[in-house]
Amino acid sequence: MKQLLLICHTPSANTQVMAAQLLAGAQAEATENSQVRMLTPTQCGAEDLLNADALVFLTTENLGYMAGTTKDLFDRTFYDLEGPTQGLSYALVVRAGLDGTGATRAVESICGGLNWKPIQARLLCHGQWRDDFGQQCYELGQMMMASMDMGII
Repeated sequence: MKQLLLICHTPSANTQVMAAQLLAGAQAEATENSQVRMLTPTQCGAEDLLNADALVFLTTENLGYMAGTTKDLFDRTFYDLEGPTQGLSYALVVRAGLDGTGATRAVESICGGLNWKPIQARLLCHGQWRDDFGQQCYELGQMMMASMDMGII
């Protein structure tokens, strides 16, 4: 069974909405051959990442960088993942008050070092909260699960 793993840092009610919509979108496209799991960065370990067929990271931008818990996940798992996960597909969602550049650059640099492949440009939800952020996350969840089920990723 293929597995989509959502790794979501959700320190606010708004990021919790985004994560819930990401999960709902993926669940809407799940089949008997696929499943979706959602973990926080602190719950997630190398084994979870090694067992995933595709990933979605949801992180906030903190001080122009990815969330500390997201960075901690990479710190704890990088060397276990180096090699066995080459070519793993991922997507990135950044909730940013600023432009999200630093958070995006940091995550993409680490994922590039692992030779992971972005499935699309990062989804940037920046500025004041907008209700369509949730819808964008829902659609990303749908797309990731459908792409995985069809063998695209």
